[in-house]
Amino acid sequence: MFTHVMIGSNDLERARNFYDATFAALGGKPGEMDARGRLIYAHEGGRLMITKPIDGKPATVANGGTIGIAAASPAHVLAWHAAGTAHGGTAIESPPQERPNGSFVAYLRDPDGHKLTVRSQPTK
Repeated sequence: MFTHVMIGSNDLERARNFYDATFAALGGKPGEMDARGRLIYAHEGGRLMITKPIDGKPATVANGGTIGIAAASPAHVLAWHAAGTAHGGTAIESPPQERPNGSFVAYLRDPDGHKLTVRSQPTK
């Protein structure tokens, strides 16, 4: 349904540091800067793009918004969470944990304040 998710950042180098580390923890590659100055992360068919707002105003976070990212395993979720907190992210909500439905999840805010979650599907 979606082609990509675009979020704003006030500091693209700080965002690159955070997202390069967290995507590497999931088995992804570092972001690439396109000709328009946007960071682009492509992983397992999805794209996350990070840019300075085109209207010139400061980037702000979505109130109530969460970006969900798939992980292959609980170990990837834990690695993502550790990489994120080591690279400027803030742990939020509960610690990484298994949910009643068997999925394993973790939550962070990136250095700009965007709320992220990574989830691995239940093993059967």
